[in-house]
Amino acid sequence: MGLGVNVLAMASLILLFAPRVLLFFSETSSEDRRALTPLESFLTTHCGVWLFAIAIALIVNIPSQHTLDRERTSMTHPLLLPLAIASGISSFLGYNTRDVGSVSTLLSVGTGVIALWGVWVIVFGESSSISKTTGADKHTSSFIFGNKASASKQKEVMEEDLEVCLIQRTTTDLVLYIWSCYICINIF
Repeated sequence: MGLGVNVLAMASLILLFAPRVLLFFSETSSEDRRALTPLESFLTTHCGVWLFAIAIALIVNIPSQHTLDRERTSMTHPLLLPLAIASGISSFLGYNTRDVGSVSTLLSVGTGVIALWGVWVIVFGESSSISKTTGADKHTSSFIFGNKASASKQKEVMEEDLEVCLIQRTTTDLVLYIWSCYICINIF
């Protein structure tokens, strides 16, 4: 896969399962701390979740030699699912953390909105906006500007053309019938 993915995965696992390693790296000779502050612990947990999501997204979405000729069937972005899941986990963790004050509430609400938006795009993102029967765009309407491309307008125009065509044909047939009768009367 690559060295970058391995580094991201290892950093995320260290931040998630052994955050006190940060104390070892940040220790100075005059300072002797034994534990992380609640804010540092909160931030390392969330950074670990996001780094792990990015590492998983890279592992899943980097094509190998065998999959280069395969076409992509999904129209959604490859980072959508891992980041929506990470947003949901981050929102849940932020909601259940109370010792950092309003930071956890703000993060919980923000990542919760992102998670819900991601789930909405996953569920409804690939719905077709083009009608299978008429081929017209479903998102157009005749409100305000009288859209000529809407399916209802196209159907009305088609029906009007059909009526005009039938009237012209009937008129033409009637004229031909009268003309043929006139010729027949004059000949005999």
